[in-house]
Amino acid sequence: MSPDSPLDLCGKRVLIFIVAYNAETTIEKVLHRIPVSLHQSNVEVLAIDDSSRDNTFRNGLRYQETQPALKITILRTPENQGYGGNQKLGYRYAIDNNFDIVALVHGDGQYAPEELPVLLEPLLAGEADAVFGSRMINKQAARAGGMPFYKWVGNQILTSFQNWTLGTRFSEFHSGYRLYATRALAQVPFEKNTHDFHFDTEIIIQLVLKKLRITELPIPTYYGTEICHVNGMKYAWDIFLTMLRVRLQRMNLLFDRKFHLDPVEETYDLKLGFESSHTLAIRAARPGSQLLDVGCGRGLVATELTRKGCHVTGMDRYVPKPDDAPDDVRFICWDLDRKEFPVNVSQFDQILLLDIIEHLKAPEEFMDELRFATGRKRPELILTTANIGFFAMRLLLLFGQFNYGKKGILDATHTRLFTFRSLRDLLKQSGYEILETRGIPAPFPKALGNNTWARLFVRLNAFLILLSRGLFSYQIFVRAQAKPTVHHLLHETFEATADFRRAHLQPLH
Repeated sequence: MSPDSPLDLCGKRVLIFIVAYNAETTIEKVLHRIPVSLHQSNVEVLAIDDSSRDNTFRNGLRYQETQPALKITILRTPENQGYGGNQKLGYRYAIDNNFDIVALVHGDGQYAPEELPVLLEPLLAGEADAVFGSRMINKQAARAGGMPFYKWVGNQILTSFQNWTLGTRFSEFHSGYRLYATRALAQVPFEKNTHDFHFDTEIIIQLVLKKLRITELPIPTYYGTEICHVNGMKYAWDIFLTMLRVRLQRMNLLFDRKFHLDPVEETYDLKLGFESSHTLAIRAARPGSQLLDVGCGRGLVATELTRKGCHVTGMDRYVPKPDDAPDDVRFICWDLDRKEFPVNVSQFDQILLLDIIEHLKAPEEFMDELRFATGRKRPELILTTANIGFFAMRLLLLFGQFNYGKKGILDATHTRLFTFRSLRDLLKQSGYEILETRGIPAPFPKALGNNTWARLFVRLNAFLILLSRGLFSYQIFVRAQAKPTVHHLLHETFEATADFRRAHLQPLH
């Protein structure tokens, strides 16, 4: 096919988006280098001058007047938006005007517009949600193209660090030659990203977290006489802080809305193989007991309990479908915020409340109702909850951070938070005798993978709990026993009085 032959766009609308700042000497050249094969009705060009201090805008308008065959729109921001802020405008323009694909090109000519037809192919074929032009697929070609040695080394160091953090294998994170399907852009909160140069990193993170398809293709490297507006040390520091925030968010120690791309989890995975709320609860369950699992979720803990011979009834708002439910567990679908109970609670020997009390709207009322429903049985209560006094939470609060997220102590579905003391007071005031209280280490194997390092951190955390339970416990584990209410105790008093009289006192007549 001739280079000038129209490219088959498969019926898709393409926006070529040029970001420009102080590019008066290059903007017309970049516009002129757009391949003739893209000069067609389905292709438009948008150039946004970010309040340049030179004639970038005027030169762009001058070129627009000479090219009636190609639809070109030249805009100028009312005030400087920064590299990332300029991109936000272009992507919003693409989404709002129903383009299928938007291709980002720089107005300084560093990225060759001639490569656009090749870079478009995976998007046109529906094989990718984003295409990145990479200068580092052939690393030596990048040096041959004039990339300064310090940038070449820095690029690889930062990329390696970012790949390690995200679990990806990209050849480069720092090319500004990007093409996106607008439906992919619409799925990520790019408008919450920085206005600075690490916008490109933040949008990669969002695409990866959203599990969208990214394809890398090689592009030539060109470093000419253009002015670089990037402060390399600041850029590297911004990248480091961004990746650290992502890592901390994955460990549920921090929350950043722009990286919150998964729905909040209503049920949780099983935590076995290390000291956790689940292993302690399973260990405390008595073999053969009648057990009520309040907030059972998918029944994962209940299934483990049946292996100890326990007879388990699970109760939750979300219970497994009949085809997915374990055979040996009885499930009851019930809103735990309702006051009454759909089952005779007094028939159970033990009651589990694992990571559930923090989700209740009125835990005090719930505990009162539960105690009354147990009647005179005095079942044992096994309860776990997050410890808001955990040292990481205190440290974050010291720096002004108290952000709810997807998991962890500040789970977005939590309505109440407890310390050891506040949980003890709640249970005592609700009429429970506390039998045992323990601290639980953080679930490092869930955050870092079940490896040697994670298990070492669990052991270290367990040792620190011995030094300060309130400071180093990630969760709180309590065994308690329901005391009889005054109502039930009055009945017992009448019965005991009658028994005593029959056994020890002669009839009065």
